Amino acid sequence: MESNKEYGTVSKNIHENIHTIKDILGIGKSFDVIHLDLHYAERDMAIFFIDGFIKDETFVQIMKLLASLKEDDLASNTLDKLIKTYIPYVEIEVTDDLNKLADMVLAGPTALIVDGLDQAILIDARTYPARSPQEPDIERVVRGSRDGYVETLVFNTALTRRRIRDRSLRMEYMQVGRRSKTDLVVCYLEDIADEELVKKIKSSLEKIDTDGIPMAEKTIEEFISGNHWNPYPTVRYTERPDTAAAHLYEGHIIIIVDGSPSVIITPTTFWHHLQHAEEYRNKPVVGAYLRLVRFIAVWASIFILPLWYLFAVHPNLLPEQLSFIGPNEDGRIPLYLQFLIIEIGIDMLRMAAIHTPNSLATALGLVAALMIGQVAVEVGLFSNEVILYLSIAAIGMFATPSYEMSLANRITRLILLTLTAAFHALGFMIGIFLWILLLAWMKSYSVPYLWPFIPFDFKAFLDILIRAPIPLKRTRPKFLDPKDPDR
Repeated sequence: MESNKEYGTVSKNIHENIHTIKDILGIGKSFDVIHLDLHYAERDMAIFFIDGFIKDETFVQIMKLLASLKEDDLASNTLDKLIKTYIPYVEIEVTDDLNKLADMVLAGPTALIVDGLDQAILIDARTYPARSPQEPDIERVVRGSRDGYVETLVFNTALTRRRIRDRSLRMEYMQVGRRSKTDLVVCYLEDIADEELVKKIKSSLEKIDTDGIPMAEKTIEEFISGNHWNPYPTVRYTERPDTAAAHLYEGHIIIIVDGSPSVIITPTTFWHHLQHAEEYRNKPVVGAYLRLVRFIAVWASIFILPLWYLFAVHPNLLPEQLSFIGPNEDGRIPLYLQFLIIEIGIDMLRMAAIHTPNSLATALGLVAALMIGQVAVEVGLFSNEVILYLSIAAIGMFATPSYEMSLANRITRLILLTLTAAFHALGFMIGIFLWILLLAWMKSYSVPYLWPFIPFDFKAFLDILIRAPIPLKRTRPKFLDPKDPDR
């Protein structure tokens, strides 16, 4: 393919260089790829950059200084004088590789070509369109920082370093995608993180072979996690720098992808997806209570519908004290179809809410309340109990901190409900057994997904169930095999 054509090295003849670089960058075909011919100090020069990626004020100053140069100023040691004396900028490098030069220009830096030099000067005076850090919508806290990651890589690395001033914090730069050349950073604390784990993650990233990463971190996850048809996430996402910092101190590795406001935390277990920063922004007792409520909500979102369905069709399984459980009036369609229709209806409403402007959100909510609630019950389509228990399950789904985990639990609930409808009590038990077996079989970079439940570690499992006071948490998680296990 022409886009992957390999070019040679920079020539001392500036006209040859200009002709080749124009061919590589498609100058004349793309309006935003700019080429300027210059003449300073009695030498022909040329610059190449992308319109919108350059800091105008900075480069105007550089060009003023170049314009003030005399011929004698560049008579000898031209390259050294330019990069060490006459170009007043901190991020400068040289290259003789035309392929690298083209890739760098497309990434944002400006290339300066000087007649008589067989190396090009790359000036990283770039800027990106960016929004200011704002609190993430899906990870809000009552008290705590209000800044969140944005779509610009260097902003995100700066937000991370602001919270971690450890000398061993490493930010290792990589590029993924043959055509997209997507920038990403592998971030970890060298004195804490397991070296083998870091090598595994970097190796899995280096093995990614695709032309582009248009969906940023989600595409990266699909390449490095495997198990493509398994709905449960093996990595965790966060848009909060404080959450990312807390995981780095534990020994996790963070992957920051340019173009995404979410960073990838790896490796993670099932229980990481059930924790939220709000638990650590309150007193330990309050945090422990919030975690307990959240666990109840998550388990309810998975099990309450198939369990209620089982009791509704087999009331003999209930003790007399709970005989009120079950539909008082049957709807005009079977219970299973009622659940299935409402499940699909809620997903339709959720997708509609995503695409609905804020000004119309209230109207959508009223339509949903009437359609799924009052009117549907009055015409006999659904029973009141079906609406009630599905609402509890929906609340539990929205109470799950991890969006990916909530969607996976939703699929699990539908499968459990289908098995229960088909095989009743046997189907319910088989479904739970297969679900636990699936989670126990999963691994995230050799880490058992259900640790510390399977394999069982009492102390670690107690820490999962109860939000312990931070002063009492003196060790890092064992499954990460940290170099420094003590805090």
